[in-house]
Amino acid sequence: MNEDITFILDSTKESMDGTIDHLLKAFAKIRAGKASPVMLSSVMVNYYGASTPLGQVANVSIPDARTITVQPWEKNMLQEIEKAIMIANLGFNPMNNGDFIIINVPPLTEERRRDLAKQAKSESEDAKVGVRNARQEANKEIRGLDDASEDLKKNAEADVQELTNKYSKKIEDVLVIKEAEIMKV
Repeated sequence: MNEDITFILDSTKESMDGTIDHLLKAFAKIRAGKASPVMLSSVMVNYYGASTPLGQVANVSIPDARTITVQPWEKNMLQEIEKAIMIANLGFNPMNNGDFIIINVPPLTEERRRDLAKQAKSESEDAKVGVRNARQEANKEIRGLDDASEDLKKNAEADVQELTNKYSKKIEDVLVIKEAEIMKV
């Protein structure tokens, strides 16, 4: 096989892998009923005048399925962290006990579960678009090769389509698992 085609196929696979990684990160941020440190990943704390991610000023842990605890490295940061969690508007009500912050994660309502399932479906559709864009880009590059025969180009395009089908199926599989996780009471 032509080494240009091999390079195009490898870079297309890398691009599609990146799309799957992005989807998995997006899914990690979609709450599925149980507490997770990722839920607070977007919280930025005012740390001596600098906007700093929560994970860099405190330890975030999950003692049980419905509770998140945040223990700051410095005790004087408790109020700042509490304020930052409120400002992040995540729907949590942090409680400060003087040593750390406790957040009770409320159970999801049926309506909220459906909304989260829709959000997951939307993220998976975006991922599929990413995979199709990678396919389109690869096919464009393959057609632009001057030193490859028509047969080689056709075979390469078939390989790209095979990759596209494989990654689309992977996205569907991940979505089914995430939807089941969200809808589980």
